[in-house]
Amino acid sequence: HGDDGQFYATAGKCTHGAADLADGLVVEGNLIECPKHNGCFDFKTGEPKRLPVRTRLATFPTKVEGDTVFVQVTDGKHVHIRYDAEDS
Repeated sequence: HGDDGQFYATAGKCTHGAADLADGLVVEGNLIECPKHNGCFDFKTGEPKRLPVRTRLATFPTKVEGDTVFVQVTDGKHVHIRYDAEDS
C-alpha cells in the first residue's frame, strides 16, 4: 500500500521488458522500479516516470473489507487478497 494507507493494484509485468514488477523495488514514495531496466512507474496511476518505460501500466480499483483487499479486474469480477494488518 501507499504512504497514504490506501491499497493500489497494477498489472504485474513491465510494459517495456515484460519483467515481473513484484521483483522490483518501491523507490521514492509511490514509484516502483522495474528490476530489468530500472524504468519506473507511479503505482497509484500507472504512469511511466523514468525511461525506458513509455507505456502506462493498467491499474485496478481496490477496496478493503476487514483484512481482505478486493481488486476489481477488467471483466467486472473481483479477486481478493488477504493481508496481515499488523504487517502494513
